[in-house]
Amino acid sequence: MSTRITNDMVIGSTLADINSAQLAMARTQSELSSGKSILEPSDNPYGASQAIALQSSIDGLTSYEKSVQDGVSWMNTSSSGLASIDSQVQRVRELVLQGANEINSPTDLANIAAEVAQLAEGVKQDANTQYAGQYVFSGTLTNTPPYQPGAGKDAYQGNAGAVFRAISPASSVNVSVNLASVLGNGAEPGDGKLLDTLRTIAKNLQEGTPAAIEALRTTDLKTLDTNLNNLTGLQAEAGAVTDQLDVAASRIQALHNTAAQQLSNVQDANIAKVSIEFSNEHAAFEAALRAGASIVQESLLEFLH
Repeated sequence: MSTRITNDMVIGSTLADINSAQLAMARTQSELSSGKSILEPSDNPYGASQAIALQSSIDGLTSYEKSVQDGVSWMNTSSSGLASIDSQVQRVRELVLQGANEINSPTDLANIAAEVAQLAEGVKQDANTQYAGQYVFSGTLTNTPPYQPGAGKDAYQGNAGAVFRAISPASSVNVSVNLASVLGNGAEPGDGKLLDTLRTIAKNLQEGTPAAIEALRTTDLKTLDTNLNNLTGLQAEAGAVTDQLDVAASRIQALHNTAAQQLSNVQDANIAKVSIEFSNEHAAFEAALRAGASIVQESLLEFLH
């Protein structure tokens, strides 16, 4: 038994072809506008799971990248503070040599002593260096200034806690600089550290006695040089940490670029290929519309007759 093809069947088939062409064109247009070949997980379940895993990896790397950059900025701020302290202590050394000269008058020695006291306060100001509102030399007490201004207020206010910056899931870098190990707590405990030495130098200059001048050229100068060496060692440690962070930043950037490329390979659309597909689908859609219009017109005429 043969099946009679009615006008309704032809029209239905034509409309189905038009809808199919329209859906294919809409899909391709979405790929072009988004630049992605996977618009829904059902498009490519395996590729979608890969894309999710890669995006998660990229998000984690971005987090570590920010942590490392923050650590680099923290260490650069610390190094800047240490360099300023070093410059001021070098100036104190020049003043010690100048003050140890026996031709100075009491007024000269008093002026030199005043400058040394001023430099000691400058050292404490640099010790209170901040990064993003946090004191970099206070250990974990980052909201507490390490030193209070003024003579007789040289006690360290921070702690020995370490501040870390994560560079990977299993690794962190200590960005703390133990400046208190060099500056100490001033003249009151007499710990022989830098602030104690600076206060002693200022005192001996102020006294100006032969014994005080002798102490300047011997004991004070030697202790000052020891503290300068310790400060230089601290600067070297800070530099080594910065180098470690720079290496970590380069490694993370390389991993980030690799993961981003892999993600692009999985989910990005081939724009040139998709553009050609869209042109073909658009032409097919236009042809389907023209064919459909002819069929509908003929059917209407037959109905009127």
